[in-house]
Amino acid sequence: MPTTNAPRYSVGIDLGTTHCVLSFIDTHNEDAHVEVMSIPQLTAPGNVESLPQLGSFLYQPHEHEMNASARVLPWTTEPSALVGAIARNLGSKTPIRLIASAKSWLCHSGVNRRDAFLPAGSPEEVDKVSPLQATQCYLEHLKQAWNHTHPDFPLQAQDVTITVPASFDPAARDLTAEAARNVGFEHLTLLEEPQAALYNWIDNSGDAWRDQVSVGDIVLVVDIGGGTTDLSLVKVTEQDGNLTLERIAVGEHILLGGDNMDLALAYRLKVKLAQEGKELQPWQVQAMTHACRDAKEALLNDATLQSVPIVVPSRGSKLLGATLKTELTQQEVQQTLVDGFFPQVTVDEHPVQRTRGALTQMGLPYAQDAGITRHIAAFLAKQAGAASDANNAQQGFDPFANMPGMPSQPASTDFIKPTAVLFNGGVLKSTLLADRLTSTINGWLIEANEEDAKPLTGVDLDLAVASGASYYGAVRRGQGVRIRGGLASSYYVGIESAMPAIPGMAAPMEALCVAPFGMEEGSSLDVPSQEFGLVIGQPVHFQFFGSTTRRDDQVGTHIDYWTPEDLTELPEIRVTLPVSEGRTEGEVVPVRLASRVTELGTLYLEAIASDNGQKWHVEFDVREDAAQQTDLAS
Repeated sequence: MPTTNAPRYSVGIDLGTTHCVLSFIDTHNEDAHVEVMSIPQLTAPGNVESLPQLGSFLYQPHEHEMNASARVLPWTTEPSALVGAIARNLGSKTPIRLIASAKSWLCHSGVNRRDAFLPAGSPEEVDKVSPLQATQCYLEHLKQAWNHTHPDFPLQAQDVTITVPASFDPAARDLTAEAARNVGFEHLTLLEEPQAALYNWIDNSGDAWRDQVSVGDIVLVVDIGGGTTDLSLVKVTEQDGNLTLERIAVGEHILLGGDNMDLALAYRLKVKLAQEGKELQPWQVQAMTHACRDAKEALLNDATLQSVPIVVPSRGSKLLGATLKTELTQQEVQQTLVDGFFPQVTVDEHPVQRTRGALTQMGLPYAQDAGITRHIAAFLAKQAGAASDANNAQQGFDPFANMPGMPSQPASTDFIKPTAVLFNGGVLKSTLLADRLTSTINGWLIEANEEDAKPLTGVDLDLAVASGASYYGAVRRGQGVRIRGGLASSYYVGIESAMPAIPGMAAPMEALCVAPFGMEEGSSLDVPSQEFGLVIGQPVHFQFFGSTTRRDDQVGTHIDYWTPEDLTELPEIRVTLPVSEGRTEGEVVPVRLASRVTELGTLYLEAIASDNGQKWHVEFDVREDAAQQTDLAS
């Protein structure tokens, strides 16, 4: 068959924190079904296996650690990076050379994600890569694996959908898209992971999905993966007599998942060894954390298994005889994970934020409270009004509740009540953990005099996101049911007030809504407001805000007072806007504003000169490189 650049396949890629999965569907075959591709990868030096998942790990070997013949892959004798199973296996023994959680670093606004600093905290002799480069390495391996299997239909020419957490901000979305473009993907779409899981449930259910939910239902999607807990709410509505789905809310970006659980188990064993007089060095705790990951999965998946041995490596030949051994027991796993991460709490018990120390190590901003159930309770409480426009009575909301002069409702009833729950993510493969989470959520509903939430089942928790992403490609062609979404937050730009200087007081700031909640991808809006003055040719900063709760704000809405619960301050953008012909440095140009959401879901602001229509684009991707933040369109 001749090579063609016309997209034939809809390909879905789950770019996960701990695993990547690639699925596809042949769009030219009406009888085709979604398939998951086995991914060839090194599992040990010189050994290649095809596995359904590619581990999201990258290993930086010592220059003499592996010879060239031990790195051969089916498509190359010189792979650009050691990724997948071999990276995880080698890294468990030498963790200082292992890059893990690149996805979490990719969305960490506190670091320059283009700087090469991973593995974080490793010695100088270990080669470093950036979170962006690590992401590209995973995508490059997937591309080469696909192209080796489908030489006539290169992946870079197919319709590719990459999934991202619903809570990813515009910066993380844009960096993900940049990584994909850097490996050559031409037809790219980004899709929220909870939506992808729901698409997979729809695909697996066929037309029967309409029998499992009805108009007014609220589906809570709980996705607990290796690095994050991702929460979304999807409303079942009706349009022209047909059931439709609309994503109405997403949670905050919570760095809390399987990685935290592995670390918790490792520290539990560290304490146990310390009680025996055996102290561990930090690198040994890292190595034990990787061992705990495998032991945890074995113990959670087999309740009859009482314990799994753990070997703690030592350095130097003289220490081989002193290699430490311990074991992780079923009881330790259940106590640490079930009670520690899924405590049975009431719906008004929310995450506890402790006062932080003035100095802290530079690392990932993990959630301070490990109680996932508390985070879910806080999300449901925060989104109490998310479905009120659709059906106040069905959800039991009182529009006059908590208004001044009215008696406030008890906290236990002031939360959105999901009528169905869809679980996703490797953590919830454990029946033990899934049952605890189900019983806790249903306990809240019973307390509020509501029925238990219906479980939506029939998805493979490891493969659902990738499979749903490739199915989504068919949906975009008009086949199947589309979940309406748009922006998951309302976005605002800060406007500095014009007022006389007051000693010791900064000028007050207003927030102007430039992109309302639900603004669709590919759409543009003019911001109906007065003219603003735009400073060009000198360093300036833009302050942005986001809100997942102010759904009624329209583009152009001014806010002069807000609480941290209303608006979340986002990292500011510092830029120097270019000076065009006929303008001078430092000139204040009268402009009006417009906003646009790209097809990838990223947002940028346009400042349009009132006198001649010149445009300055400020990309709302919070990039670290200011030179790439702005451009000038005549």
